[in-house]
Amino acid sequence: MIFVDEARIFLKAGSGGKGCESFYSDKFSRHPRPDGGDGGGGGDVVFVADKGIQTLLDYRFKQHYQAPKGGNASSKGKKGKVGEDLVLRVPVGTLIKDEKTGLSIKDLVSDQQSVIVAKGGQGGHGNAHRRTAPPALLRKAKRGGQPCPMLGQGWPGEERCIRLQLKLIADVGLVGFPNAGKSTLISSISKVKSKIASYPFTTKSPILGIVAANSEQNEGSGNFVVADLPGLIEGAHRGRGLGDRFLKHAERTKILVHVVDMAGTEGRDPGEDFEKINLELKEYSEDLFFKHTIVAANKMDLPGASANLRRFESRYQEEKIFPVSALKRKGLDELVAFIRKLLSTLVP
Repeated sequence: MIFVDEARIFLKAGSGGKGCESFYSDKFSRHPRPDGGDGGGGGDVVFVADKGIQTLLDYRFKQHYQAPKGGNASSKGKKGKVGEDLVLRVPVGTLIKDEKTGLSIKDLVSDQQSVIVAKGGQGGHGNAHRRTAPPALLRKAKRGGQPCPMLGQGWPGEERCIRLQLKLIADVGLVGFPNAGKSTLISSISKVKSKIASYPFTTKSPILGIVAANSEQNEGSGNFVVADLPGLIEGAHRGRGLGDRFLKHAERTKILVHVVDMAGTEGRDPGEDFEKINLELKEYSEDLFFKHTIVAANKMDLPGASANLRRFESRYQEEKIFPVSALKRKGLDELVAFIRKLLSTLVP
């Protein structure tokens, strides 16, 4: 599946239908009386969060959306049909922003949460209203440069340019340099199958996995969601390597797990890796930097890892460090148990 986490679209709500201008007369009436109905209101544009959708890919292919117009009215006071709302479904975790102002409209963080982004226009009034409307109102044919609904024309629907940004909602986010072993780790503690290879940026989009409370993978209070976030590099907070797009997914997590290559297989020092990732987190967001953190000292099955771990532990004594081998599946039970215990103490 192609993962798309940002899209820009144009919306137009439905315009209101025209009011009717008609007159009724019979043998008992000296003068015809106005009986035109009101036009129907235009449809709104509504966004709804849907847990069954995982990507904004559809909004990359289609970028213009318009809600149905309201129906025109007819005689005998018959009102026009109200235009149906245009419902656009997006993944849970989608942030809706106004492209022009940059202001956030709504953050859809739960399933079936909805928001009206563009309001449909009011239907035009039929001439039946002229029997009771003040003459001064009838003479004023303009309001904000638009025809007054009293004169039969419906109001146009709102038009907006919207930016959609998807931020994954996960309990735990895995962060670290490329090839630190994040994909192997999430594959080992959940049923998700990540692409694993020995080259930078193997994972090019965030991957979610569910860590179940027991081996049967049944749902329960002990389940939690972990996100494998693509490898960060120096300058990620400035967008290098698309790092700023990856870092935003970590903002919603409750816990960050720093996956550190303790064997230094890429020729890097584990302590320097840890410092650099922390710097990127702090430069991107202070809130992100001060999240609950755990260190997964990975690749402990390789030569040199034990010596590096001793130096790392003496340098970062305040950190909670778990020596693990994601490939050999060693030390993972203790890591998962601690994560689950820490999550149970945090405010939902």
